[in-house]
Amino acid sequence: MGHMIEEIALSRGHEIVARIDAGDAFDLQGADVAIEFTTPLTAKDNILRAWTQGVPVVCGTTGWKVEELQVTGYRLQEHDGKKYIYKGEQPMLVWSSNYSVGVNLFFELNTYLAERMKAQPQYKPSITETHHIHKLDKPSGTAKTLAEQIGTNVAIESIREGEVPGTHVVTWDSEEDTIIITHIAKGRRGFALGAVLAAENLV
Repeated sequence: MGHMIEEIALSRGHEIVARIDAGDAFDLQGADVAIEFTTPLTAKDNILRAWTQGVPVVCGTTGWKVEELQVTGYRLQEHDGKKYIYKGEQPMLVWSSNYSVGVNLFFELNTYLAERMKAQPQYKPSITETHHIHKLDKPSGTAKTLAEQIGTNVAIESIREGEVPGTHVVTWDSEEDTIIITHIAKGRRGFALGAVLAAENLV
């Protein structure tokens, strides 16, 4: 993801002032914003380190809870399917389980359908998510977001196979018929582009 984010950022006229891998010095001097895609065990510390240098963060790491970032003077808000942390009026963090433009449209469709289904209790929702065998968290952050939007106890099936970038299927089943909405990622570029767009909106 880091290489893809860098490629897209450069293509959009941005300058990369730091590339930080495990074990590197954490120096964000000259950065307007940091984009964080690492692991659930390191995301929180990375964000706190960026904040100590006054740098806001776009975070796409899943498998941890943003609520763990309890810092005096910072407040958490949620809107548009994302979680934001502010210091005063300055946004210091935007977190999303998925930055893909297509997935965020999928979130909007899922929210709309879930709202309409409140009047149709005969339909029972379920979610299936499929990802590559290297994905650490299960279920995916995207699946959790979809379940939260539906707002009931939703069964989530997680499948790990091959090199699948990410497929999410929301099913509403009744005795009479079935409604299915699906998002299929063709690669990771969409996630990287969405993260860069979020960074542009953060600063």
